[in-house]
Amino acid sequence: MSSVRAVGVIAERVEMRAATRAERRLAAALGRGDERALRDVHAQFGAAVFGYLNGVLHDRAAAEDVFQQVFTEVWRRGSQYDPARASLATWILTIARSRAIDELRRRRPEPLDPAVLPDSGGEPAPQDAALERWRMAYLLAQLPDHERHLLELRFYDGLSQREIADRTGLALGTIKSRMVRALERLRALLDAEEGIA
Repeated sequence: MSSVRAVGVIAERVEMRAATRAERRLAAALGRGDERALRDVHAQFGAAVFGYLNGVLHDRAAAEDVFQQVFTEVWRRGSQYDPARASLATWILTIARSRAIDELRRRRPEPLDPAVLPDSGGEPAPQDAALERWRMAYLLAQLPDHERHLLELRFYDGLSQREIADRTGLALGTIKSRMVRALERLRALLDAEEGIA
């Protein structure tokens, strides 16, 4: 590994640790009942939570109601958040998922016989798939813009590396090296979120 690359890797790790420290400080303030922390959490994660709820519930009014429930619960349970178990985003989105499921169950109060449920063929439930999309969007947003854009073109638009090179005007070798770097950063973010770092 070249010394320039090694410095880049070290700088990335320092950045991620700083983000983790900032998140832990925010979580600690939330746990102490600091109202500014709730405002900061709302500012940082509110759009993702609302987008997730609106996408799962397909009803803006219901999404707004559940959104309020989520942030009330985040406020009430702030002292229970354990940063060693999950990132703040994952914890909040897990609460959002639970409240969305509650809302969906409320809409259909009769229990369903599992034998008559459609087989998902091993696919995750729509709520789980939406939660995973929002989680990935949150992690991708932490990457540098040029790297995030390449991953979005590859995995959301389904373009090959050659097609990305043609579309962006960048050399194929540049696309390949930037995608490797972007995937390494994304893996590090996932590992940090899962407590593996």
